[in-house]
Amino acid sequence: MHQRTRILVTGGAGFIGRHLCTRLVAEGHDVLCLDNFFTGTKDNIAHLLNEPHFELMRHDVTFPLYVEVDQIYNLACPASPVHYQSDPVQTTKTSVHGAINMLGLAKRTNARILQASTSEVYGDPKIHPQPEPYTGNVNPIGPRSCYDEGKRCAETLFFDYKRQHDLKIRVARIFNTYGPNMHPNDGRVVSNFIVQALKGDPITIYGDGSQTRSFCYVDDLVDGLIRLMNANESVTGPINLGNPGEFTIKELAELVIAETGAKSHLTFHELPQDDPLQRCPDITQARQTLSWAPTVPLAEGLKKTVAYFRDHVAG
Repeated sequence: MHQRTRILVTGGAGFIGRHLCTRLVAEGHDVLCLDNFFTGTKDNIAHLLNEPHFELMRHDVTFPLYVEVDQIYNLACPASPVHYQSDPVQTTKTSVHGAINMLGLAKRTNARILQASTSEVYGDPKIHPQPEPYTGNVNPIGPRSCYDEGKRCAETLFFDYKRQHDLKIRVARIFNTYGPNMHPNDGRVVSNFIVQALKGDPITIYGDGSQTRSFCYVDDLVDGLIRLMNANESVTGPINLGNPGEFTIKELAELVIAETGAKSHLTFHELPQDDPLQRCPDITQARQTLSWAPTVPLAEGLKKTVAYFRDHVAG
């Protein structure tokens, strides 16, 4: 008798998408995974290909899509500087045209739609930690702007579609997320440090290592996304999803060295332009409206992530 929810996950073969699709299939939904494989890989979702209620479609969200769905998780967009700066025009188009096309699909099918936005909408913040009403400090013409402003514009479109067409929207602002199946060459700090440590290479730190980040384990994040999608109609967001535990980059490097048992030493390089000095979510709203807070401590999540990389990179 159970009516399966038909769920579209764009960017479903990416890092977060892979974990989200796995969880949704396990919960008994019909899942359509959409990806153009710019940064996602078939390997990420190979374990799902024989599942009868999982379907993979190669498609670029900058082109319209005609399918019948009940819910849409719009995750499609390269999310690490290495990838989003390699084709910045396409990055902006993915955020903006992708949002327009997925919102159009949601409007036609009367689906509920969730936008995977980002802490990058806060830019280099002047307020710490960052609460949702803070409108940010973003450079609109810098090398990171294709991603930061693309995601800000996507949020604009979501709220305009809600006001103009009464669409059922959700906006999640995702902070640094890590875990198994991260792309080894995506330039993100957790995967960079682990890969360098496992190879015995020096660990590269930009700046003096005093800048801080908060690291959310991917299972915690997926739980937050699903709770936000299924919250009552009054909840639209934007809602911060991330781990408020704050670590300096140097502390992270030392944790990775300890977990891998590496002999790596630290090397320091110039800080990239517009790299934020502090990034930490205020998750009061998520606690209150979704009863959500991360549960996996950094040391435990790193242990699982290192084990994954040990199997897939070093081996």
